[in-house]
Amino acid sequence: MNIIYQTTFTRIGDYARDSLAEDMVITFREGAPEDIESFCFIHRPGDSQGDLQPGETLQLGGSRFPITAVGSVADRNLRELGHITIRFDGAEQAEYPGTVHVSGLTPADIPVGSTLMILA
Repeated sequence: MNIIYQTTFTRIGDYARDSLAEDMVITFREGAPEDIESFCFIHRPGDSQGDLQPGETLQLGGSRFPITAVGSVADRNLRELGHITIRFDGAEQAEYPGTVHVSGLTPADIPVGSTLMILA
């Protein structure tokens, strides 16, 4: 598998883990606006080596999730801002333009130091 995107989480906003109870994860790279940072899993900037597409695999920590849908601006947001919303609902059409839907159980936690990779 080729790595399309790879990064490591460096901080977790005060309210970021609350999103796990709603079967989602919100990411943003370091330097996020302060009012947004508290709701996000913050990561190092990563390099994109291709387009984010359904059929690829999202790896979060040691778990892999098939990507089922990608919103119309999710790829650009990930490259430019490190910002996507990952929904663990297996939807085949993106709910919002910046959302990436995956199939699988929502992680119980995502600790600092965890990696996020997109694999093709």
